[in-house]
Amino acid sequence: MKLRFAAGSPFVRKVTVTAIETGLDGRIERVPTDFADPTDGLARDNPLGRVPTLITDDGKPMIESSVICAWLDGQHDGAKLIPKQPEARRNALWLEALADGMTESAIAVQRERARPAEKYWEDWESRNWAKVERTLDAIDSNAALLNGELTIGQIALGCGLDWILLRLPDKLEGWEERWPAVAAWYQAFSQRPSMQATGPK
Repeated sequence: MKLRFAAGSPFVRKVTVTAIETGLDGRIERVPTDFADPTDGLARDNPLGRVPTLITDDGKPMIESSVICAWLDGQHDGAKLIPKQPEARRNALWLEALADGMTESAIAVQRERARPAEKYWEDWESRNWAKVERTLDAIDSNAALLNGELTIGQIALGCGLDWILLRLPDKLEGWEERWPAVAAWYQAFSQRPSMQATGPK
């Protein structure tokens, strides 16, 4: 398998952590992506021109981190990151969807901040950051979902939080007091070997 990636992407990291946790990491070749190079071939593999994109052993492309992770979870015989039991499955997918949406909103904040001053729209940053805060409110209120067996939702949340803490540290200043359950969980989760192996170098 081949994984088209870009350094620093929290969604690429989500796939990589999933590959490690499922024991599939050794079967995946990493292919760096140059978005500025029209001959790079990413658009051929993924018409959306996005990473992560996984090329399976039979040459079929898989796109979007949630789809790729679900597919990888079906390729191993160990404990599943997406549980089969209906309630546990619903909870894992709910957490994954919230975490992915939170990360997308945080990326929108970073991009807005990078715009020239005359084009910066403060309201757009505020709207997107409000989504992050509401997500953390919801997860902190359902902190029991962070306990127990590892799920894809936990991986998505851990990778997203790590990205925000690195790229937008001022936005999460004092977050341990507002979302204590999530913060305590993150401190432990971030020490997993899969997270340590995939962190920013």
